Amino acid sequence: MRRYGGSSSCFSWGNGTEATPVLLTVTMMVSIRFLQLLSLLVSASPLALSAPSSQTKAEVAFNTLQTWYNRTSGIYDTTGWWNSANCITAIGDLAAIDSSVASTVKDVYSNSIVQAQKYNLNELKVVQTDYNVVSYYGPTFPSNVVAPAATNPKGFLNGYYDDEGWWALAWIQAYDISKNTLYLQHAMDIFADMKSTGATTPCNGGIWWDKAHTYVNAIANELYLSVAAHLANRATGSNKTTYLNAANAQWTWFQRIGLINSKNLINDGLTSSCVNNNATVWTYNQGVILGALVELSTATGNKTLLTKATAIANAAITALSDSNKVLHDPCEPNCGGDGSQFKGVFMRNLQILQKAAPSQTYLDFFKANAASIWAYDQRAGKLSTVWSGGFVSPANASTQSSALDALVADQAFGGGANAIASR
Repeated sequence: MRRYGGSSSCFSWGNGTEATPVLLTVTMMVSIRFLQLLSLLVSASPLALSAPSSQTKAEVAFNTLQTWYNRTSGIYDTTGWWNSANCITAIGDLAAIDSSVASTVKDVYSNSIVQAQKYNLNELKVVQTDYNVVSYYGPTFPSNVVAPAATNPKGFLNGYYDDEGWWALAWIQAYDISKNTLYLQHAMDIFADMKSTGATTPCNGGIWWDKAHTYVNAIANELYLSVAAHLANRATGSNKTTYLNAANAQWTWFQRIGLINSKNLINDGLTSSCVNNNATVWTYNQGVILGALVELSTATGNKTLLTKATAIANAAITALSDSNKVLHDPCEPNCGGDGSQFKGVFMRNLQILQKAAPSQTYLDFFKANAASIWAYDQRAGKLSTVWSGGFVSPANASTQSSALDALVADQAFGGGANAIASR
């Protein structure tokens, strides 16, 4: 049994309902400071790389990430199915601003579009009490769960709509980098499945998290909005209208249903009565919405969408960062294989917002996180879970790609590159 998932939060961030400005308890601050001191000791050893330029940091992280890429399976070893979609998106984001990695990234695209669909996916996702998720991958499973049937995820479809959304965005990014319409068609086909089989919730809109219809959560619905808005900016003719209508309807529903709380933070999902469950505020739920609203603003010309995105981004930075402006999730340092991906999603989408609505606050935020990752959370080019330090062993493709997102965001602006990833 391979388990890539979360565990109960080690630290208390209030009651888990809404993040507050004072986020880190004394316990967390002492624990993280202890880890930082360990990282400083490691940084004096031959294991730690000296801090190169911003561009080189991202390239070093990229090269390390690629050591986990499995050409046979088309996904990344040491991490899970949906994480691999994020790995592919992260390297595409780097390729958008760094031509030196473009050929390698395009090779990953052409291989994964074929090989990953042959992968015998045997996945079960379980929502924990803190609303982190544990993803189990077969062939063996814990005795207290019902093992799912193994399936080949043809077309990158499976039993979870959030997984499908991640893959759709990965292939949209691949299209943007390569201009190969095969990738865009895959994204369109994935969205068709999300819309036709997922949009049956009892909440007068939105989509389910899973095809078993157990939960309506924020992330699946943000991804649905983001994919629709992205496609609206890339499709033509009647297809463009179809995607734009879907995106507009989804955003109207998302606002009305109350997933965005009074502090401009997004909770994890809805109760069975279709009201905000006041559950954990995760970084990735504050992130996907940013890219979605930027794309919808581009498609509609409605700049008020950027105002809302900025309000959410600012609230998230205030609520989920420490005094050094380093980003955290409440599960740290034991975020498992799912929670370890979350922070990079926020940084990736904040990068998109920075291009559309520039802010010195965001530039400073990119710089602070990239510097902290390299100083306190890096060992021989491998990047781990707690960006403020220290290094939580072992690093894997999830922690690596998540931190890479932060390094790419810093390089895109602080590194002097003019281009920016489209995700």
